Amino acid sequence: MLPKTMTAVLKSAPGPGAEIATAPLPLIGPTDVLLKVLATSICGTDLHIYKWNAWAAGRMTTPRIPGHEFCGEVVQVGEHVESLRLGDYVSGESHVPCGWCYPCRTGMRHVCANLKIIGVDLDGSFAEYVRLPEVSAWKTSRDLPPEVACLQEPFGNAVQTALSTQIAAANVLVTGCGPIGVFAVAIAKAAGAATIIATDPNSYRVELALRIGATHGFDPLTVDTPTRVREITNGVGADVVLEMSGSPAAIADAFESLRPGGHVALLGLPPGPVMLDINEAIIFKSATVQGVTGRKMWDTWYQTAAFLGGGVIDVLPIITHRLPLSEFHHAMELLESGRSGKIVLYPGDIPK
Repeated sequence: MLPKTMTAVLKSAPGPGAEIATAPLPLIGPTDVLLKVLATSICGTDLHIYKWNAWAAGRMTTPRIPGHEFCGEVVQVGEHVESLRLGDYVSGESHVPCGWCYPCRTGMRHVCANLKIIGVDLDGSFAEYVRLPEVSAWKTSRDLPPEVACLQEPFGNAVQTALSTQIAAANVLVTGCGPIGVFAVAIAKAAGAATIIATDPNSYRVELALRIGATHGFDPLTVDTPTRVREITNGVGADVVLEMSGSPAAIADAFESLRPGGHVALLGLPPGPVMLDINEAIIFKSATVQGVTGRKMWDTWYQTAAFLGGGVIDVLPIITHRLPLSEFHHAMELLESGRSGKIVLYPGDIPK
């Protein structure tokens, strides 16, 4: 028998903060399932929502339960659901596509014209239960523990970014070493990059990137990135740049560090418009620029499963904190401090 209420992190009104509250159990529709959340991880978007920055204020309505990186077990199934059964172990794709717009019909569901995002437009996973549309459910192997299974969504961001071009034997620059940037370092190493240069002003994150596979790491505020990259690459420059920070200064470094004919993949979101000399940065360099958002449904997920399920990449060193959902506020403090990798929350007991 399912309960009628649950414990959840609730953004009850516009403004900074959130509260641990009792909320009604989500009601599912005919094409949804209800998941009992086993683990859910935090990302920078959740911090933006918590602090209620300009993006959150212009994008979200309240009340809302945030959280979009999660895994759980199916405890209720809508009458028209065909691919899932009670007890299935599932991870959530946070993007919910409409299925009928032009991008959806041409294999680009991750950029659906009517896209809804769990934890932003729909109630999310910082709760004991979450409603998940069947179209956004990914059956997951029981070989992946919940703390890893819930990371498939953010790991997929790094997969799509890193594999947007050929990186085997390449000199790769990763600008921004938050958890997704560190995931990108691990993917670049697994894919056979010759050199992986990681930059971040936060020494904690640089050290994490070095431990996970970067060959070089430094603070771009104290080291001139383009100069150092050219030194490391014998004057050539980076073949591939994975820009994961959204910092305007890092974006400038990314293009200046790129060799002629190189490839830049942009995942980080700048706080506003960015000034860039397109002539020098792109046209005269014959550079290829790839914008990246979310994960390809479901190409990226199959690649993610191969990396994680096949044991090719071990993400456990990137998980630095495991906390009960009740310590959500402490988790936000840790994230804001910059002295954390991935933080995983457990609505139930934390596994031993």
